[in-house]
Amino acid sequence: MKVMVPVKRVIDYNVKPRVKADGSGVDLANVKMSMNPFDEISVEEAIRLREKGAATEVLAVSIGPAKAQETLRTALAMGADRAILVQTDDEVEPLAVAKILKAIADEEQPGLIICGKQAIDDDSNQVGQMLAALMGRPQGTFANEITVEGDAVTVKREIDGGLETVSLTLPAIVTSDLRLNEPRYASLPNIMKAKSKPLANKTPADYGVDIAPRLKTHKVTEPPVRSAGIKVADVDALVAKLKEMGVVA
Repeated sequence: MKVMVPVKRVIDYNVKPRVKADGSGVDLANVKMSMNPFDEISVEEAIRLREKGAATEVLAVSIGPAKAQETLRTALAMGADRAILVQTDDEVEPLAVAKILKAIADEEQPGLIICGKQAIDDDSNQVGQMLAALMGRPQGTFANEITVEGDAVTVKREIDGGLETVSLTLPAIVTSDLRLNEPRYASLPNIMKAKSKPLANKTPADYGVDIAPRLKTHKVTEPPVRSAGIKVADVDALVAKLKEMGVVA
């Protein structure tokens, strides 16, 4: 079984994003970029499935600028077998991403597609669900545990009330949550090997997908600064302070 894993190049999660002076978006100049953390978890899970014998090949896919090759090389260094970069310098919205992934999946015919549940730059949490709808495949979102047995995959998924277990018939689409696994570090020998692994360059036009934006960002602003908290000595002081602030009568 082939496993396909979409990965996205985003601002490193340790970096505090800065808003552009004109409020048109987030400033990406001279900012450290890395693989979206949820996609990194997805790559790790795909590799583990191959190591268990449940998968035979891991294909990493990214949609973005030429520098996204670095992100794909990271996936290859972790253990993915090959990669495809759909190169574009334009911002690609979730629906267009899902359409491109569908076109790639139609060619590659993966038995399982594992997406990160969301990207930490736009927090859309849409691509996996849209892709499942476009392809007419069963989906298991927010996966906490994935088990492949025969022609089915069992997904233990995180929900508001706890955990829910669903069984999906392959081919299927799964989105990974934070507690699915702990991604491995790529070793130096594997980083060197990744340089020679196949990485194909494509464009959205190769898949016949129109990536023209359908959404418009009017303004991006920093979140409001939170005011400092106040310490009180006891319950009586707390009640008195709340009355002073008009929170309680």
